[in-house]
Amino acid sequence: MSLTIALAAVLAIAAVAGWLGFSRASRLRGTTRLHSLPVYHAAYAAMWAALPALLFLATWSPVQSRFVDQAVLASPEGRALPAFDMQRESILSEAKGMASGDIEVGFNPESSTLVPRFAEAENRFATIGGGIAILLALASAAFALRRTSPQFRARTGVERWLMVVLVAASLIAVLTTLGILLSLMFESLRFFKLVPVGEFLFGTQWSPQMALRADQAGSSGAFGSIPLFWGTVFIGAIIAMIVAIPLGLMSAIYLTQYAHPRVRSWMKPMLEILAGVPTVVYGYFAALTVAPHVRDFGLAIGITSASSESALAAGLVMGIMIIPFISSMADDSIAAVPQAMRDGSLAMGATKSETIRRVVLPAALPGVVGGVLLAVSRAIGETMIVVMAAGLAANMTANPFASVTTVTTQIVQLLTGDQEFDSAKTLAAFALGLALFLITLVLNLIALTVVRRYREAYE
Repeated sequence: MSLTIALAAVLAIAAVAGWLGFSRASRLRGTTRLHSLPVYHAAYAAMWAALPALLFLATWSPVQSRFVDQAVLASPEGRALPAFDMQRESILSEAKGMASGDIEVGFNPESSTLVPRFAEAENRFATIGGGIAILLALASAAFALRRTSPQFRARTGVERWLMVVLVAASLIAVLTTLGILLSLMFESLRFFKLVPVGEFLFGTQWSPQMALRADQAGSSGAFGSIPLFWGTVFIGAIIAMIVAIPLGLMSAIYLTQYAHPRVRSWMKPMLEILAGVPTVVYGYFAALTVAPHVRDFGLAIGITSASSESALAAGLVMGIMIIPFISSMADDSIAAVPQAMRDGSLAMGATKSETIRRVVLPAALPGVVGGVLLAVSRAIGETMIVVMAAGLAANMTANPFASVTTVTTQIVQLLTGDQEFDSAKTLAAFALGLALFLITLVLNLIALTVVRRYREAYE
């Protein structure tokens, strides 16, 4: 029996327990007054039957793998494996892949002799784990069904279970963020032991190519991050925002103030489709369509250094990509302004455009500013558009027709391929990631502060 079959059995037991709990509570409801509705009794029984067993299966799954490895190594074929750890691990990995059907033939001949042992051990421990989970589900279901009575507070029990689930979900999100931050910090500290912090933060040369030996040329790389952050700001916070802020804000004004409801019902979903387009598609569009036109335009106005990979091409497409972020936030903020404020302005003799400019937009400003800052955070974290349209050159230039690069692009370059995680070249990616994480965190905090400080409460 596999763990998948055990999972299906647990869910089936939970469904049956819920049905039995509902039936018993419904029968009691016909003769006496219940504290909780039958649906709460059903949910209580189903949750008791499912959650403990599912938690056990989630815990057993990684433990089973270790038990299987130990059982295989304890077999005669396992004891005959080489004593060298790396070679033994390679043989075990191949045998496990052959037993699961992921690979057909292994590189090591010893791996084929372990396949029956792996299959036998996995089946045995999966049966043990699945059996325990099914018995746990049955015992938990019986416990919950025995508590079905008119005085039983099933609703309180269900709400308590849901509270536990919600707290667990919140803790997972918080702990995941904390884990990302700690992993970046530890690797960044290793990097700053090799490269001074001042050189990284204030250096203007970026050339992380490290030689294998100290006597080779280029053995000391340059790790000045200023060109990377300038490229990130130039593309994501300047060019993209010049495109996205006017178009997004004007789109929101038109859809909320001028568009017919039927037109709005069509245009708003079509506008928000832009947020669901994969960034690699935007990258192709930027590289194959926008970049050649930008280069030709630069040459036409006399800029001989115009490149087919330019900050302007990447920034234009990135601005189009983040229009829905600004438009949606501005749309919600403008729609939240009370109609009485508009009517009062119009009654005083103001035109519709004056009302929008002097009443609606100032009242909706916190939401608009928050949307802009969140859009900036989204833009500076973009990678594919920059890789495909802006190039990889770490240039400090204000020429929009020149090739530049960003922090995220360099992180991809540093971590692509076979890399040694003890060199400054590879560890630089973690330092860049930490700096980018802190920048986006600050932008999000600023957005939240602006929204909270200037938010208006209307009746």
